[in-house]
Amino acid sequence: MNNPSTILTPLNRRNFLKRGSAAVAGGALLGALAPERFAHGASGNDPLKVALIGCGGRGSGAANQALNTYNQGPLKLVAMADVHEDRLTESLNNLKKTHADRVDVPPERQFVGFDGYKKALAECDVAILATPPGFRPMQFEEAIAQGKHVFMEKPVAADAAGVRKVLAAAEEAKRKNLKVGVGLQRHHHLGYQETIKRLHDGAIGDIVSARCYWNGSRPWQKRRADLEKIYGRPLTEMEYQLRNWYYFTWICGDHIAEQHIHNLDVINWAKNALPVKARAMGGREITNSPDDGEIYDHFACEFEYEDGAVCFSYCRQQPGCWNSVSEHVVGTKGRSEVSGQKIFGDNQWRYNAEGAKDPYQQEHDALFDAIRNNKEFNEAFYGANSTMMAVLGRMAAYSGTEITWEAALNSKIELMPKNLAWDAEAPVKPGADGFYARAIPGKTVVL
Repeated sequence: MNNPSTILTPLNRRNFLKRGSAAVAGGALLGALAPERFAHGASGNDPLKVALIGCGGRGSGAANQALNTYNQGPLKLVAMADVHEDRLTESLNNLKKTHADRVDVPPERQFVGFDGYKKALAECDVAILATPPGFRPMQFEEAIAQGKHVFMEKPVAADAAGVRKVLAAAEEAKRKNLKVGVGLQRHHHLGYQETIKRLHDGAIGDIVSARCYWNGSRPWQKRRADLEKIYGRPLTEMEYQLRNWYYFTWICGDHIAEQHIHNLDVINWAKNALPVKARAMGGREITNSPDDGEIYDHFACEFEYEDGAVCFSYCRQQPGCWNSVSEHVVGTKGRSEVSGQKIFGDNQWRYNAEGAKDPYQQEHDALFDAIRNNKEFNEAFYGANSTMMAVLGRMAAYSGTEITWEAALNSKIELMPKNLAWDAEAPVKPGADGFYARAIPGKTVVL
């Protein structure tokens, strides 16, 4: 079976350093990461100290799953950080109910603010990075500089500049023998693993086309008026955007990155390759209020691989429409419904799901096993690759132009603001009518 930490090699480690001038910039970052402390090699009864950075729903879930690995050896949650004190407090209280004997986070190890992650990292051996994606590159970079093992949620960045930072830090993690997990849990789903193994073994021949979907309704939303009632005052623009972060590209990467990355990642995994260019369309059909922010509500992309194969990619957040979250590939000798773990053709097969395990738990079991037993484990490379594929699709749709992987990876546009503070200027601002401008194909510059 393929090791999920080594699948998808065209843009990892040594190959990344050959893929254009962006790699030079990324390589330069390596020297800036001081090797303050190398990997904690826990074994036997050595306790592992865990820090949670980003205490929302997904972060709390990841912390719960990390603490569930106690059967491998002792561990404790010892520090937490978030920019919102209420999210930290709520998460801490819930985790205490489930893991009372494995949660030890006194007030002095509860860090609130934009730099709280640095303080939490100093307290731990293993960091869980689950803040909104725009913050992931700088936090991953800092975690590796401090010599910490990492689990980070997907996507691992919101733009190409962030991807370059993650790839550079991933190289440093490899050098320091630090273990890195990424929340693309399909890699730890037994049915996906067996299906991909069969595809790689030639069950449907060479893959010549693929299609994938994340079509559904709009997720959660935080309305400014509701937030200001809770706060009892007007919010600064930064406060509002960080509470309603899903709807701003600089923080979430748009839903093609925040959600659809799962499906794109599976296609890359099946192909064991990365696309070389993309063409795309997208836009927003449904706009109810300024709280819809600046992101699109639909994308349709064509990702072309070096061998001429094309992945047709669709994601949509519109109620009352046909929905699907799935991945499919067609080969020279058959086809596969990858998400359904089925193969059609001469080698017809269907996965027997009896005894299936929770992939969200499996990804943490695998990471902590690698930490405790010093196994090679670095998922940051394919996490960055699949994030970059989503960013490439977004850039092609926003601009309305065909864009190569090389050009996208070398984009000089950086979405993350230089100054992070509640009263700092937000990267995007509403117009006089309260609505936010959106990318206009044919006009928006992305390179």
